[in-house]
Amino acid sequence: MTSETTLRFLLLALAGAGSGVVGYVSGLASLVSYPALLACGLPPLAANVTNSVALTGVTVGSVTSARRELTGMRRRLLTFGALGLVGGTAGALLLVRLPPGVFAGVVPWLVAFGSVVLLLRPWLRRLHAGRLHEGHPAVLAVVGAVTVYCGYFGAGAGVLLLATFGAVLPDPLARLAALRSAVVGIANTTAAVIFIATGQVDWSAAVPLGLGAVAGSAFGPPLVRRLPETPLRLGVALAGLVLAVKLYLDARG
Repeated sequence: MTSETTLRFLLLALAGAGSGVVGYVSGLASLVSYPALLACGLPPLAANVTNSVALTGVTVGSVTSARRELTGMRRRLLTFGALGLVGGTAGALLLVRLPPGVFAGVVPWLVAFGSVVLLLRPWLRRLHAGRLHEGHPAVLAVVGAVTVYCGYFGAGAGVLLLATFGAVLPDPLARLAALRSAVVGIANTTAAVIFIATGQVDWSAAVPLGLGAVAGSAFGPPLVRRLPETPLRLGVALAGLVLAVKLYLDARG
């Protein structure tokens, strides 16, 4: 390894660790990892594909560390995981076949909407008490749509899923974050298999980024357990709004 290659490996591993922590706590892993790949010289499509493959490391680290939060969620994991499997496949196929940037105009608004839903979680739960439940067709449709987007690009998908679960499920945010991470992980992993088959993954970037993501995401569940729920929810929502503004400016740019 040359010194330049070693430095690139270390920087990507560090970015992976950061994306692992940020990804579990807020669902915004791509906010750290995707710009790091672009900074290393990868073109946008290759960076997107490589990012999806590397972020499967977030699933490995976080789900292993969040076994306590996932206890008793077998039915939810089967239901929402199946949606993630189908949605991740559909999103990956869309990315491979559609022109780049086809969703660029609508994504900022989706992320902003999800962030506002997360901000309003207590009020929304009171508003729809007794009307919506986790098996409601509308809830399943929204989760399915988010997992399609997750397979396609995914920036802010974690915020959208957390907002959806938070508006419907009564569980503490720590359990919802674990469920969100598992579902996003299934969609990402499914998409990653398709991306690997296309031969567009930059493995010299995916490996260090993925290893860092495994290490960083393992710290996510213990951190979320210790953080007060309301400040955490507000922080994630505000971070999502910042991302929405950035995506909007990028789309116009």
